[in-house]
Amino acid sequence: MILFPAIDLKDGLAVRLEQGDMARATIFNRDPAEQARQFEETGFRYLHLVDLDGAFAGRPVNAAAVERILELVSVPVQLGGGIRDMATVEGWLEKGVTRVIIGTAAVRDPELVKTAAKRFPGRVAVGLDARNGRVAVEGWAEVSDLPALDLAKRFEDAGVAAIVYTEISRDGMLTGLDLDGTIALADAVAIPVIASGGLASLADIEKLLEPRAEKLAGAIAGRALYDGRLDARKALALMGGRSAAEAGRA
Repeated sequence: MILFPAIDLKDGLAVRLEQGDMARATIFNRDPAEQARQFEETGFRYLHLVDLDGAFAGRPVNAAAVERILELVSVPVQLGGGIRDMATVEGWLEKGVTRVIIGTAAVRDPELVKTAAKRFPGRVAVGLDARNGRVAVEGWAEVSDLPALDLAKRFEDAGVAAIVYTEISRDGMLTGLDLDGTIALADAVAIPVIASGGLASLADIEKLLEPRAEKLAGAIAGRALYDGRLDARKALALMGGRSAAEAGRA
């Protein structure tokens, strides 16, 4: 299981939102590339980037910040936000992004996901963002009537590399992951599922390692890493198979 540190980009800065609200953004680092370097140095083996402005604009906005991160780190990077056509998918993959995450377009244009996944095996994921089980789009500004599970099933045989499942009501709130909902999704589809939204502590990491969560491919940590609630090295030690007591001595 992979623990992804999140770098959310707004106005070229690394921020965290509360429940996806752009008006409730906290700046954590004015140099996202340096933040990425720190995460790599700490031992994270995969980064999760989101172009928040791009998610609202429907096109890449923080491209310069993303490109600088790609220049500075050697670990794989997955990127979401504003990826809504094949040209953008191809552009980011050519620039060095390991995996693109398609969110709004997965609802509006599912054929884009299927075509991209076929053309770039293992490099296209679906961002499934939900509020109370219903899919949200346009940077989470709109909630559709589409159940999250129904959307996931649309791509069951499309060759999608992963589903990044975020419960918006928990995102940035440090209330713990929606494990029940995420595990139910993972049990219902064959696509690997990554949990996102609310991860707050080592206790949450331990829950991810319980047998019932064994189908999950990973989890994303954001605000808890930035404000120190989650000790990155201890979390990585737990994910690597060490006991809580051993991690505590790290």
